[in-house]
Amino acid sequence: MGREEQIEEREVLDSIFPDEIQDISDTEYRISITLDIPDDDAEETPSMVLTVRYPEDYPDKPPSLELASAPNAPPHQYINIAEDRTQLLEGIQETIEENLGMAMIFTVVSTLKDAAEQLAVERRDAAIKAQEEAALAAEREENKKFQGTPVNRETFLKWRESFLQELEDQRIKEEEEKAAEMKKAKIKEPVKLTGKQLWERGLVGKGDEDLEGDDDVPVQEVQKLTV
Repeated sequence: MGREEQIEEREVLDSIFPDEIQDISDTEYRISITLDIPDDDAEETPSMVLTVRYPEDYPDKPPSLELASAPNAPPHQYINIAEDRTQLLEGIQETIEENLGMAMIFTVVSTLKDAAEQLAVERRDAAIKAQEEAALAAEREENKKFQGTPVNRETFLKWRESFLQELEDQRIKEEEEKAAEMKKAKIKEPVKLTGKQLWERGLVGKGDEDLEGDDDVPVQEVQKLTV
């Protein structure tokens, strides 16, 4: 009973996969499965090979299945049969159990093909989403360069303190530079006398001729007082 069903299924599969199926023995064969991934940019269409071996009691017992990459198949960006084989085979176990007692290889091949294509599409979509999110994050970072700090009382006081400190630092720097220049040129600032000191020294009320001979007080200071 089992062997007759196996032969009958094998003949049906020959008509469905005339170029994709290859016999290994009376109870074992390979089926090449080409994946149709929507909007795929790969130069070559990815494919895989399913090896089917009938046990004596098939279809009452599940077939033995092996999955591998097609010979000389180029690597695909989103599907790798060598790495994804276990996941794909585990994904069709439910299909196998539901079809026990019936010819199931065509259903298994279809389910396996759909699962591999879906896996590739999900990975591609995830990669596109990640790229879009990275681009948006980069754009947000770029836009931050053109956005000022929101102004509130706290940020204003912080800015004001920093601004006043900058002014004070600038003033000190300018005074230090001026002192350094005067020291370098050996220029001393004239001593400024108070009105009492000028009176005590008898400088108030004198004429210009007397002032010019006095070395203790700058002429310009006395001139201001006698005007």
